Amino acid sequence: MWSYTLRRLLATIPTLLAVITVSYFLLHAAPGGPFDNERKVSAAVLANLQAKYHLDLPPWQQYLYYLDNLLHGDLGASFRYADWSVNDLVASALPVSLSIGGGAMLISVFLGVGLGIVAALRQNSMVDHGVMMLGNFGSAVPSFVIGPVLILVFAIWLKWSPAGGWDNFSPRFMVLPIALLTFINISTIGRVMRGSLIEVMHSNFIRTARAKGLPTRIVVLRHALKPAMLPVVSLLGPLAISSITSALVTETVFSLPGIGKLIVNGAGNRDYTLVLGLVVLITVLAVLMNLLVDLAYAALDPKIRY
Repeated sequence: MWSYTLRRLLATIPTLLAVITVSYFLLHAAPGGPFDNERKVSAAVLANLQAKYHLDLPPWQQYLYYLDNLLHGDLGASFRYADWSVNDLVASALPVSLSIGGGAMLISVFLGVGLGIVAALRQNSMVDHGVMMLGNFGSAVPSFVIGPVLILVFAIWLKWSPAGGWDNFSPRFMVLPIALLTFINISTIGRVMRGSLIEVMHSNFIRTARAKGLPTRIVVLRHALKPAMLPVVSLLGPLAISSITSALVTETVFSLPGIGKLIVNGAGNRDYTLVLGLVVLITVLAVLMNLLVDLAYAALDPKIRY
């Protein structure tokens, strides 16, 4: 297991390098520049700005300079946020996104698995139909529609929570964003857990456990739950990454100062270093999440050997 983990960590190096290289040259190949939207300045001022951010160098030299900064843990200076480095921007925005996304993922796993188990054990009942309807609705309706509906109902009509904004991790401002991401994730986890448990409950080893006279609770918790969780665990890696993608909409709808809003602002402002820094961060998170999912998969199924 340790050798497998080490090999996977070493394999992230060429993956990161490929993502950084492609993203870097795609950004620089797009027409325009980070200072095109500024008021008209003299050629001398523009030359000083380009020299400050090394934009006067050939593209390959800029690329090598950026890689050298990355190796020293420096994501560079932001082109659009004066006196702010990308490290500072990420350090201020990442806790917001992690608190919203991480809280939503934890709640989604427990609720989604629980609903999936209940729906599978009561197949074709009203509970089962309700879980499937919830799953289909959450998968079919996009987050940029559900978010404003939540604001309309709970913030404007019922006045239970603020419509948006951020107040230093105040729970009142975190409820609706977490509820939106949780709803989207539950719809996927619940459907997958239901289908997986139904399939496992018809397996031969479950019939053997029932034939021994074991109660349903013991059969499910001790024998069926682990193999039924395997598809759900495999789903958690991509689901965590999709939660980051959903954060683009969530943080925009609820005006949260997180990673998603930084990505939108950085792309709109042509802030090369900010966008690249966020791409590196998301890539690292994606690789680590997939690695953790693989390790959890092996822990649930002892037959797996890496």
